[in-house]
Amino acid sequence: MYAIVNIAGKQFKVTKDQFVYAPKLQGDVDASVEFDEVLLADDNGTVSVGAPTLAGAKVTGKILDHVKGDKVIVFKKKRRKGYKKKNGHRQEFTKILIENITL
Repeated sequence: MYAIVNIAGKQFKVTKDQFVYAPKLQGDVDASVEFDEVLLADDNGTVSVGAPTLAGAKVTGKILDHVKGDKVIVFKKKRRKGYKKKNGHRQEFTKILIENITL
């Protein structure tokens, strides 16, 4: 059984007992979260597609941690002008354990 769910504007294919790194969400560690924007669900070969979402379907999970991703280097340069600019960025994520999928 799996579902495609919208979490903070991004779509994730989730199954039970799976870890998901979603964009940073508000909430404390060990808090329970519920996502009701389920776009598609598969229950042992029976596929249900929402228009745009499935009514009554939800995915519940638990926030495990707030982490940062790998550093991304942003380097800008204009040749022959002496212009160079180097910046770094680390995106913040929330680690979520998917506990249950209900249809």
